[in-house]
Parts: sequence; C-alpha cells; structure tokens
Amino acid sequence: MASSSSPREIIKEFPFFRVYNDGRLEFFRPPCVKVPPSDDPITGVRSKDVVISSQPTVSARIFIPKVTNPDKQKFPLLLYMHGGGFCTLSAFAKPYHDFCNTISSQANAIVVSVEYGLFPDRPIPACYEDSWAALKWVASHVSGNGPDPWLNHHADLGRVFIGGDSAGGNIAHTLAFRVGSIGLPGVNLVGVTMVHPFFGGTEDDEMWLYMCANNDGPQDPRMKPHAEDLARLGCERVLIFVAERDYLCPAGKNYYEELKKSGWKGRVELVGHLGEKHVFYLRNPTCTNALELTNKFISFIKQNNGSLRNSIESKY
Repeated sequence: MASSSSPREIIKEFPFFRVYNDGRLEFFRPPCVKVPPSDDPITGVRSKDVVISSQPTVSARIFIPKVTNPDKQKFPLLLYMHGGGFCTLSAFAKPYHDFCNTISSQANAIVVSVEYGLFPDRPIPACYEDSWAALKWVASHVSGNGPDPWLNHHADLGRVFIGGDSAGGNIAHTLAFRVGSIGLPGVNLVGVTMVHPFFGGTEDDEMWLYMCANNDGPQDPRMKPHAEDLARLGCERVLIFVAERDYLCPAGKNYYEELKKSGWKGRVELVGHLGEKHVFYLRNPTCTNALELTNKFISFIKQNNGSLRNSIESKY
C-alpha cells in the first residue's frame, strides 16, 4: 500500500544547514565539544561560568588574569561574542576558551565571553538581545555592587572593549551602535574589534534572512549597516581583521570603507592576512599569522588611546 505522505524534499540549502519540506533542519556540522572553566597553572588566568539571565537563558564565561594586588588592581574588560553563523558553536568550545584565556593573560584584561541564544531554538534577534543583556549586566557593576565579585573588585569600566569573530563581529557592531544611540551610563566603550565579520553582500545573506523572520530584507541595518548607524558607533576606535581567502573578506573591507565615509569621529584600522581563510587563527592558533593577529588584538586593548591611526595595514 502506497504511503499517503509526501516524499521528503530539500526546499532550501544554506552554508550551515538545509531545510526539508516537513520543516526539519539538517546541520552540516556536529555539535561542538565544550570544555569546563578552569584555573590555568601556566598563565594564572582563572575562569568561571555565570548566569546573566534565566528568562531567557543567557550565560557567559569570565576570565580574569592573575591578581597580584587584591585590593587595588583593576583590569580593562573585553566582552567577546563567538562566531558560528548565528546557529552553531559556543563560548564554551575549546578554541574560544583557549583564545579568551590567551587574551586575558597577555592583555591583562577581564574577558566576558557570551553564550547567546542560537537558531533554531532561539532565532535572530536573540543573539543581539542576549549580547546586549550581557553588556548591561557588565554595566551593572559600575558602582561595585553588581552580582559578580570579580567585576566588582577588578573591572575598570572606564576601559571596556567589545570583540567578536564572524557572526560575533556583526553582533559587536550592533552593540557599539546601541551604546552610541542610547548610551550605557558609567561605561566607557574604548574600542571594538571585529575578526572576519559577517555583513551583507555574501552568500550568507539568505541564511541570515531565513533565521530572522522579522527582517527588512537585504538592506536590514543589522546585516547591512546604514551610514547614519555607522556614524553613531559609541566607541573611540575600531580594529577590523580580514583574510584574503575568506568569502567574508569583501564584507569586512566594505564595512571599513563605509565607516570611514560615514562621518564617525573615531579611528579605524583594517588588517589583512594574505593567503588565509576564515577564522584561521582558531583552527591553527600557533601559525605565524595567527600569532600576529592575536598580538594585534592584544595590543589594541593595551595601547594608549592616541596611538591608532585611521589607515589600512594590508599584506595584499
């Protein structure tokens, strides 16, 4: 007897997953392996997981460098958003844990790595709202009476940075725009770092639109920031990394050019790596270009405010 059900067919296929006519999604990558927080005996960096919100569920992993003066020592703070196409990976995945541990140790900074909601369980804009909630949670420590003692005692909220790679770079832009538009009392956002960021104009556009049911089409400002939004970035400096063989390279370069033309008053730098692919520094963290990228990221946090020029540094 023939089945009355229709055969299952693929109706959409994106870089990270395909969609069947019965609504089922098939992701191309297995779930990432997560590692627990730990105390690093080599660097002295400690890490722990914290709950930022229970409804919706938002958490983060905090890294703090070795404290030598418990009463007076203050560190700059980096809020970091991981990549993964808004639908995969985790702040608790080993490559991100290791990267944030390195940044904390070598930049002498507190790092708050955000575990934001992912499609399909929590479609876009959950990633933006969760990350904004994390930044506001950080700001709640401005008077020294927030929920986390590490931030109360050791976070210098006059030196706050936002960073992210791929999808996380896109989220970092959105947070900087919100800070510039509506403010974040008590917090001075010094700089934003975007590593191989996603923005509109690539093969990922249709996937983003599918994951965000309420969108404004290809010109949605979260995907393709408007000039007036770029002009409102609430930070002093921006550092953008691109990789020559990364399909998102044109998007990062275009963001750089548009930011320069927008009327924004800060300073922006673009750094390119010849012959490299998307997020190569996470896949091969000890290669020469990965070490150079990481060191540049670190120096961006450590440098004096006046040392970054409005220029492009390129190896092309």
